[in-house]
Amino acid sequence: MPDPKKTASEPDDGSMTLSEHLRELRKRIIVCAVFFVAGLLVCLAFAPKLITLLTDLGSGYNYTFVYLAPQELLMCYMTIALLGGAVTAAPAIAYEGYAFASPGLTLRERNFFRIALIFGSAFFVLGVLFAYKITVPFMLHFLIQFSSEVAVTDSISIQEYLNFLLTVFLIFGIIFELPVISVVLTRLGIIKPEWLIRARRVMIVAVFFIAAVITPPDVVSQIMVAVPMLLLYELSIRLSKLTRRFMKEDK
Repeated sequence: MPDPKKTASEPDDGSMTLSEHLRELRKRIIVCAVFFVAGLLVCLAFAPKLITLLTDLGSGYNYTFVYLAPQELLMCYMTIALLGGAVTAAPAIAYEGYAFASPGLTLRERNFFRIALIFGSAFFVLGVLFAYKITVPFMLHFLIQFSSEVAVTDSISIQEYLNFLLTVFLIFGIIFELPVISVVLTRLGIIKPEWLIRARRVMIVAVFFIAAVITPPDVVSQIMVAVPMLLLYELSIRLSKLTRRFMKEDK
């Protein structure tokens, strides 16, 4: 006999009602907000050390830094904290999004997205490290050379300097996500390897355009940025092909 306590609007097949979905979504948004605030507070506490770490990178190339407004250094702390909170919360946000959708996924799909989350975080970190160890030092060295040819002393605004570094770090972190994104989109059936292959020539032009925008106006800097991007695009094509092959074998 049906349970008399159940109303006609309540499903009895184990699925969730709309109100239950909304409550679940609210809980996961709260968890994401908690991770963001926690990351923000931690990064704010370590902001002086993080800023010192980044300014030491420029000081090695004889840059000197100043702040031009009383609140500028405080704004730098807040910028570091906000960006750090967002980066810290990003894996938690991705996981909570996955967990919210996971009841509608098969076991194989859940395992796939778990692996994608892990590799997505790892590739982002690799992108930031690549920018910190290779790209940024080269840019700073190249740009400081202009001051040796004219009678101009460098006094760099600390806020502009940090904005420059954080922008480069964020761009490279996102660029290094390209292989993971291509695998996920291929798995979802949104893109195909053939499309990536046909778009190769367009992507080469787009990559060098992006490299020209985010680097100093010299060929060497552009090549140093463009080559890793092109290699990542080629890796994306290979991984997209491999993903589709596995999908065919599963069928």
